Amino acid sequence: MNLTAKKCVPCEGGMPPFARERVEELLRETPEWSVNVEHTRIWRIFTFKNFKEAMVFVNRVADIAEAEGHHPDVAINWNKVTLSLSTHSIGGLSENDFILAAKINAV
Repeated sequence: MNLTAKKCVPCEGGMPPFARERVEELLRETPEWSVNVEHTRIWRIFTFKNFKEAMVFVNRVADIAEAEGHHPDVAINWNKVTLSLSTHSIGGLSENDFILAAKINAV
């Protein structure tokens, strides 16, 4: 199933984070996202013409994140926005991270 068609589900822990192999598989479905060395976080840098465009994008991401109940870490530098995703309750990556990444890519 296409990740953008899925919904994030609440995660209160008690499940293991995805193994490296599953992370690598889902990265193929979320183009331009990268994974850290530990395979516990994915991230992507978005570049815009100016600060205002960057902020419009951040607000659109905020709307998606609120609707999904799963929120990225956000860093804003003038015309660049870095988004980082991890499921904190399990200390690594879950399907929610990739669902949100796919929905953000669709923006």
